[in-house]
Amino acid sequence: MGLDMALVSSWGRLGHWEHEVLALTDREQAGGQISLRRPGLAYGLGRSYGDVCLNPGGWLWRTAALDRFISFDPNTGILVCEAGVLLRDIQRLFIPRSWMLPVTPGTLLVTVGGAIANDVHGKNHHVRGTFGEYVRRLTLVRTDGEIIECGPDLKADWFAATVGGLGLTGLILTAELQLHPTTGPWIDCETIPYYSLSDFFDLSSASEAGWEYTMSWFDCLRGDSGRGIFFRGNPAEAGTRPEPKTRERAVPLTPPCSLVNRLTLRLFNDLYFNVNKRRNRRGLVHYQPFFYPLDHLQEWNRIYGPRGFFQYQSVVPPEHSREAVQAMLGEISSSGEGSFLAVLKSFGDRPPAGMLSFPRAGVTLALDFPNRGEGTLKLFQRLDAIVAQAGGRLYPAKDARMPPALFRQGYPRLGEFSSYRDPGISSALARRLMES
Repeated sequence: MGLDMALVSSWGRLGHWEHEVLALTDREQAGGQISLRRPGLAYGLGRSYGDVCLNPGGWLWRTAALDRFISFDPNTGILVCEAGVLLRDIQRLFIPRSWMLPVTPGTLLVTVGGAIANDVHGKNHHVRGTFGEYVRRLTLVRTDGEIIECGPDLKADWFAATVGGLGLTGLILTAELQLHPTTGPWIDCETIPYYSLSDFFDLSSASEAGWEYTMSWFDCLRGDSGRGIFFRGNPAEAGTRPEPKTRERAVPLTPPCSLVNRLTLRLFNDLYFNVNKRRNRRGLVHYQPFFYPLDHLQEWNRIYGPRGFFQYQSVVPPEHSREAVQAMLGEISSSGEGSFLAVLKSFGDRPPAGMLSFPRAGVTLALDFPNRGEGTLKLFQRLDAIVAQAGGRLYPAKDARMPPALFRQGYPRLGEFSSYRDPGISSALARRLMES
């Protein structure tokens, strides 16, 4: 058991706050340890962008050392593991054994517990849904010592509250996951340039039936009339071929100011579009650069400088998606702000796994913005109004400043969820959005 005081930040690096930190190393003892150190919050790798993983002035229970594989059935693909296991380690260990995670986010540097608590999604929501749909069982320990085993068919209400429950129902100790058969590490990928928002919707609609993975980069500096690159892929059986050697690099230091500005954004967007435009082709791509293009660049969040950055990710329903996305892109273009990580993709019409799961049918737009203070926050207020009018919502795992009213509107099961919260658990996000 390790105790420490530490200044802790999330991936957005919007600030550093003092926490008392308890390192959990034994799942058998974890319940007793957290019961004595409240209010607390489970903390994996801290890759959430906003404040969902922070508990300033309170305890953080570090789960990274709870990283043991417990069992695996090679016939069924059922894996049981501790909550601190990284998605990276699951993929690396099991893809060579012809099994893989059905759903992953855009980075593998996420713990299983974090993936469940935020019910993460990937490039294949229209086909496979969210991470929580492949959790068969989980073990939850409450700060009063109660241990709850739950799943989709066992205490289903507790399961629905915990999947996407932002870590507020208890400490996830173990999970039983259903892996998906795979033919190997290769993706049959097609890269298609397009020249308007209308083109994106046409490509997205045309790709849903025949392609498992779809997503798009969009040049948000050009408003709704802008250009983009559409990526779509399917698992490929490529036989034996050498895997690419990827050299991991790191941003060595935090520059005195953000390297992301109007000039560098325009240069980057021009370069990114033209390079991928010339690649307008179909071919085999290894799964790592296809799914996780930034994982080889460690500490890439430093490029935004000492003030950090926000990610703003919304989803709006299909009946309002064209108008809402068009309006948001127009606001961004006219504001002088911009994002070089602008991602557009469609979500399928699938029932959510959790009470507070983010994905819903419609189109999601995710953007990174350097923290420029009041101007950035005012832009977000205008984007909030568009999302609210369209009946959409924001992603809590990426959020650092959403107003409570928009949260309540976007998550109508919040009242039901509240009865499952653990009173010994708190977070900066919970205090900001749930007023407790």
